[in-house]
Amino acid sequence: MSDDRFDLDSLIGAWRESFVAAQAALHAAARNHDMGGAELRLRSQRLSNERISTADALGALAHDRYARPRLVRLLASPVETKKLLGLPPDVQACVFNVDGVLVASAEFHAEVWKEMFNRFIANRIERSGVPFATFSRRVDYPTLVHGRSRPDAVRAFLASRGISLAEGLPADPPESETVHGLANRKKQLLLTRLEQSGVNAFDGARLYLELAHDARLRCAVVSGSTNTRLLLQRAHLNALIDECIDGNLARSDDLRRKPAPDMYLAACRHLAVDPEHTALFETSTDGVVAGRAGHFELVVAVEQDGNAASLRSHGADRVVTDLGEILEQALA
Repeated sequence: MSDDRFDLDSLIGAWRESFVAAQAALHAAARNHDMGGAELRLRSQRLSNERISTADALGALAHDRYARPRLVRLLASPVETKKLLGLPPDVQACVFNVDGVLVASAEFHAEVWKEMFNRFIANRIERSGVPFATFSRRVDYPTLVHGRSRPDAVRAFLASRGISLAEGLPADPPESETVHGLANRKKQLLLTRLEQSGVNAFDGARLYLELAHDARLRCAVVSGSTNTRLLLQRAHLNALIDECIDGNLARSDDLRRKPAPDMYLAACRHLAVDPEHTALFETSTDGVVAGRAGHFELVVAVEQDGNAASLRSHGADRVVTDLGEILEQALA
């Protein structure tokens, strides 16, 4: 993603704040009777015209598929913005699963797991002469890794290959051939890759978060990864997130993972909002089940690999291909 994109987003945000401040000043003048009705109407019309001309000028700089809703940020009030987001009027907050909703981090994690396990398997074969199947992103990641803690994922993969290793200790160095050593090896590889290449947020998701911020909604993210904050930082999303419920908090607070609603309810507690007034955004059937169990007002599912029917049957209120689709449909 180019720096020009970030400059344009910042420019839109700065203009929007200026227009909001100007509108608030006009409302204050009206309440205090500081100007006559004719002058107030004239100034309001000028402000409205300036919003439109500014949107047109910035529109000349925007060429991607989300140009139109991005520019709506200049024109929409917080109430109108909430409608654009497809949310009920009484929703006060949004909770987002990170993987697959905001960032393609599942694919990112899968590549790192594959690299770590395949190096381990290659060394194992070289030493023992016994053949072992390498790691499959398509088969092993969704069944053995996704949604598990790092040590649990290591245990599941080793068991699937009939390999036994000592448990070791959480502080084992990455070079150790223990369960915790391999878990820490994966973490080390992940941090290295994040530093080298970073990770991009989905365009529609970034815009959705910006609009949620404009609508004065509090936003939290939930992820089982202990590196969630770094991932958000590298994806340039951290300024749009109010609370982060990650693997570190899950471990310290003994929060169960999906399909239990524990981590999502923890997000609501940190946001100081009831789940009955919160929208949840998920990708998996377990996440949808967790949302229904937590009594969230709205559960929106982002489909992956053609699982829309399954997401609906497990209770999703709405299924989309990405968050940008919600904005496109609202503007159609």
